[in-house]
Amino acid sequence: MTKSGNNNGLTDIKGIMVGHYTSVAAASGVTVILCTAGAVGGVDVRGSAPGTRETDLLAPLNLVEKVQGVVLSGGSVFGLSAADGVVRWLAQRGWGFPLAAGEVVPIVPAAALFDLGRGKDYVPPIGPEWGVRACESASTGSIAVGCVGAGTGALSGIIKGGIGSASELLGSGLTVAALVAVNSLGSVINPTTGVPWEVHQEVNREFGMLGRRAVKLPHVTDPVSPSNTTIGVIATDAALTKAQAQKVAQMAHDGLARAIRPAHTMFDGDTIFCMATGEHDLPDATGFFTVAKAEALNELGRAAADCMSRAIVRAVLEAHSMGEISAFRDLQPL
Repeated sequence: MTKSGNNNGLTDIKGIMVGHYTSVAAASGVTVILCTAGAVGGVDVRGSAPGTRETDLLAPLNLVEKVQGVVLSGGSVFGLSAADGVVRWLAQRGWGFPLAAGEVVPIVPAAALFDLGRGKDYVPPIGPEWGVRACESASTGSIAVGCVGAGTGALSGIIKGGIGSASELLGSGLTVAALVAVNSLGSVINPTTGVPWEVHQEVNREFGMLGRRAVKLPHVTDPVSPSNTTIGVIATDAALTKAQAQKVAQMAHDGLARAIRPAHTMFDGDTIFCMATGEHDLPDATGFFTVAKAEALNELGRAAADCMSRAIVRAVLEAHSMGEISAFRDLQPL
């Protein structure tokens, strides 16, 4: 039977902290994922409209292996500036890529989603200070989900999106977890059945009573202008190379595509990072085909995809209505 960690989220990975800064008035926010000891990083970008920072650095051929944080933000291109605050916050505490004279350069990749025009002002007043405030709130405890952080102003199809997280404990002793900000062009809800596409992936009744509802999706007369992107992070306590971390991020997109239909569109910038803390080695396989611990990596990627789909469902179920955008919980029953 599939088991989740105590927090059922990214903080089930030892050494990972998560923090949010939320501005309800601006309908935007920032979510930070910190690993001050450093985690081997990977990334896979599938959407055709990405807003990202430091993703080239994560390519397996490039020098730096470890990241100290990842930033997920609202605010589109303006939101990427929140990473500046995270970099300075980490540097002031001596966490980063070591340089001469005891100096460090924190490595903080970032991705942004499009939530412009959903708050008081068309462009939210997002900047480095929001990144600092998200860092100050970071902890290893339970993760707030729904309309918080980068998911504050998120929209999923024609209903409210948000932040979700989920984890899985593998039989090998490894742990895998996902955190995602769902702001998708596609829908998480099957319009025929009125329930999430991936509701069957539920673990330990994590979707609650909302996961047992079937709803009528609202009828929209005025189509919403394309302004989307789903961004997330996979974390694991496995020891991975950069190439293996990239492969796990790639496989996690399978869970995104199962939970959101359509996904990876021309109007989405779908991006998934992977952070591997290296606490446990990948188990060796036995038998004829044992290349580079491939079987263990397959299982890690499978779990990453399942955690991603569960996190996406949780993001939509836990969201609440904002303004004229209705949440799943407030829709009429089918």
